[in-house]
Amino acid sequence: MSERRDGSGAGDPDEERRYHVDGELVPASGATVSVEDRGFAYGDAAFETLRAYGGEVFRWDAHAARLADTCETLGLDHGLTDANLKARIDETLAANDFRDAYVKLSISRGVQPGTLDPQPEVDPTVVVIAKPLPRGGVDSAPVHDGPAALQTTKTRKPASRALPADAKTHNYLNGILARLELRVTGADEALMLDPDGNVAEGATSNLFFADGTALKTPSLDGPILPGVTRRAVIEIAEAEGIPVEEGTYAPDAVREADEVFLTNSTWEIRPVATVDGIAVDGDGEGVEGPLTALLSRLFDRRVEERYYEGERL
Repeated sequence: MSERRDGSGAGDPDEERRYHVDGELVPASGATVSVEDRGFAYGDAAFETLRAYGGEVFRWDAHAARLADTCETLGLDHGLTDANLKARIDETLAANDFRDAYVKLSISRGVQPGTLDPQPEVDPTVVVIAKPLPRGGVDSAPVHDGPAALQTTKTRKPASRALPADAKTHNYLNGILARLELRVTGADEALMLDPDGNVAEGATSNLFFADGTALKTPSLDGPILPGVTRRAVIEIAEAEGIPVEEGTYAPDAVREADEVFLTNSTWEIRPVATVDGIAVDGDGEGVEGPLTALLSRLFDRRVEERYYEGERL
């Protein structure tokens, strides 16, 4: 199959997508797992959400390392190498003719007896799904629907001793409950607090804000997922000489900030227009602040250089 003429690499829209399930490429309609799989029954599975640019996964090594850490936390010894997992992702992208895509890689403990206790020997279930996204890099169209409305929720992040925040698992009930609260206000993303009432992160995103002194983000000492895009943004800011502070912050620090933005693999950098109904920096227009705009441009340039060989530079 050839790449679409518009350059999106989205494949043939009339063809059914193909997913990777336990080593086989299958049509999406036939991509199934057992109802006795522990990933389905208990959320006992690890996963990574990745983004492909120009046919290559963004920061694969970082994602692979985080996936390995999650599996170690779960005591899930799947026996697969990073190279094997990467090959399955590459095969999925190629089978769908996707160059720019959302990718989700999941590994569960597989089918085991129907008890809560996991067995040490596993026959893992490995699934890769992919969906097309617009081209990234310079002059790219954002995947998100514009600046976000951020709303503090009653649902909080549990302490890491209760549920390890650095483990990215199929157990997403905490984030789901937070997102359900948004139905009342119509906000886009939850601002979740830690058990002590300090800001933590979004349901599916990391949080950054600026107050004129530094670019600030909640520290990984709290119940914070170590986001791959979060780390990329910190590296870009530090390379530009922008002060970066990782600390503990009360919700008012975010509400009173000059700029606020969110990061994840799909959104990249998403500006925030309002926090709890309060316009960021009082403009109410949802326009990117200068620091957010700068970091977005620098992020796009790095993607352009690395994954598109600087075609638009």
